[in-house]
Amino acid sequence: MAPLPNAELVQNSLQLYRYLLRCCKLLPEENIRQHYRHAIRQSFKVHADEDDPERIQQIIKRAIEDADWVMNK
Repeated sequence: MAPLPNAELVQNSLQLYRYLLRCCKLLPEENIRQHYRHAIRQSFKVHADEDDPERIQQIIKRAIEDADWVMNK
């Protein structure tokens, strides 16, 4: 199960960024939310120059899977 509905609709990096930040709002403690928000921002900075569409889709898929894992632990 995805952490939020419509995870399958995420098609680009901006949609992914918004989706992941919305997931953070559902986390139980403020310090945990801050940690994951920071991690999301850092990941986007690291991958900002990615231009291969196939690689971008792989990153999106992996990020959604990771968000699912975090939300279910």
